[in-house]
Amino acid sequence: MSSEPEKNSFSGLLRKWWKWILFGIIIAYIIQFYVSKIKIPEISYTEFMEQVELANVKEVLSEGQQLTVTLKEPVDVLVEDSSWWPPDEKKPGKASVVLVIVPQGRQGFIMAKLQEKGVKISAIKPKGGGGGDWWIWLLMLLPLVLLWPLFRGMTGQMNQHKIFGRSKARLHQEVSKVTFGDFAGCDEAKEEMVEIIEFLKKPDKFRRLGAEIPKGVLLMGPPGTGKTLLARAVAGEANVPFFSIAGSEFVEMFVGVGASRVRDLFENAKKNAPCIVFIDEVDAVGRQRGAGVGGGNDEREQTLNQVLNEMDGFEANLGIIVIAATNRPDVLDPAFLRPGRFDRKIVVDAPDLNGRREIFKIHLQKTVHNISNEGLEKLARSTPGATGAHIKDYVNEGALFAARQEKNQVEVDDVEKAIEKVEMGPEKKGRIISVKEKEIIAYHEAGHALVSELLKDADKVRKVTIIPRGFSGGATWHMPEEDRTLMTEEQCRAALAVLVAGRVSEQKFLKVITTGAGSDIERATEISRKMVTSWGMSRAFGLITLGQRREHPFLGMEMGEVSSMSEETAKLRDSEIRNNVERACCEVERLLQRYSEALKDLAKTLLEKETLTGDEVRKIIEDNPSSD
Repeated sequence: MSSEPEKNSFSGLLRKWWKWILFGIIIAYIIQFYVSKIKIPEISYTEFMEQVELANVKEVLSEGQQLTVTLKEPVDVLVEDSSWWPPDEKKPGKASVVLVIVPQGRQGFIMAKLQEKGVKISAIKPKGGGGGDWWIWLLMLLPLVLLWPLFRGMTGQMNQHKIFGRSKARLHQEVSKVTFGDFAGCDEAKEEMVEIIEFLKKPDKFRRLGAEIPKGVLLMGPPGTGKTLLARAVAGEANVPFFSIAGSEFVEMFVGVGASRVRDLFENAKKNAPCIVFIDEVDAVGRQRGAGVGGGNDEREQTLNQVLNEMDGFEANLGIIVIAATNRPDVLDPAFLRPGRFDRKIVVDAPDLNGRREIFKIHLQKTVHNISNEGLEKLARSTPGATGAHIKDYVNEGALFAARQEKNQVEVDDVEKAIEKVEMGPEKKGRIISVKEKEIIAYHEAGHALVSELLKDADKVRKVTIIPRGFSGGATWHMPEEDRTLMTEEQCRAALAVLVAGRVSEQKFLKVITTGAGSDIERATEISRKMVTSWGMSRAFGLITLGQRREHPFLGMEMGEVSSMSEETAKLRDSEIRNNVERACCEVERLLQRYSEALKDLAKTLLEKETLTGDEVRKIIEDNPSSD
């Protein structure tokens, strides 16, 4: 096993605790200084000879000219004070061990005298050149030994600043397992990417006619539509090196790091050309310049400038195709989008009916199921507007439903329940609701369902329930008969009528006004506002747009909005918005008056069964015709 992690761990501990280590060393020096002050008291040669004559000497240790004398009885001496301050101060005291310095040439005489008196004599070799204080030198070197890894780590950190400038792009040398067979829902985008692969595989086929390989491909579309999956499929089909990085990985807290990483990324790409460079969420680095408070020379803009230069600057990057993905193309810099940088702009939109059916088929292949083609058609029709990410979640939740019920296969009902759970939240069957509140919810949902079925331009009912889900007390699901990209004015007004039908039903039949219609009112107001200000569906204003956004370049794309309306125009606009909603309320009230028995029957049946299918709702309406 390598010792590198242990080494790094030791250095890390030193960097963390170096202050305490230094504090301990200082304390050790202080203790050494304090101990060194406590010395054996010294007496003169004359006083020593007097003690010899008095036979008060017990033992002598000879070390050259210095004698350490042990006395039988203590004698009066001057003892050094061991306090910190003042230093070297002496005071009277007694000692039984003293030092004596023997004059030159008197050693022989003294030794004979001591032997005569019967004193025990010992001798040791004198210390040479201060070698006995080796531990003091050790203490001096100890800080350097202990703090060396810390200084080395600090040097390493300085060197790591250069590493920050290296690209974090991951090179996938192995062939991606994702192919075009795993991507469905947007055949036009797939066809565009097939041509990119042809450029990479057979560049001479195009160059001989003077055609140039596209430098960049921008994938645009809502979240979850498969932009990243499409890029991975291109890598799998082309069998070329594939670099992937997120836009946010370019920018760090250090100035200039982003631009350095861009340079490093393209240098590596040149070495592996032909290759693909994939930048996910490119709006993190490609936002319009001049959108920061105070001007434009910030780190993100330096990074963007470097990307622009690498894609189409003085040096040609032959064989490098940059694929970028974003769901915010509206905030990208115009220089980023021009031909020569991103030559292809491919919209990866939400799939249509056929696309959803194919996506369901792809994800169901990974499960054990018995869903037929008719079942796939039913699931695809019941999920308008769903993206590939949504459908993957539906199938996974359906498999979890089947597993919880100990089923051997995933069925259509399991996936339908999963769709309801994901879109509206799980059922709260254990929630206790009073009888009065339950009746209000029943009439509210009955109003939505009845008006949806009676209006020609409204979407028909798929299911209605008064079982609480998520934040709502009940729910009414609609199923559009076909995918639509446009809405007529009649369809907009029908949608307004369906939204306000719940509140009108409560107010007309139960004489109450509750908070349950809050989200309906909000959505109705938004539709009415767009009809007046954006969609040209107001007779008072005609084909003009009101409240046009004018973004300030230094306040960002979302912060600045300047209104171009006068006060009178604003009042008329608000009046038109209110009139649309009131007109819808009047129409709903007339419908509910004519089909009052059908509404009451719907509400009663909901109170009994709690959930009704669209066919059951239509059957109740047929059994209770108009009162006209």
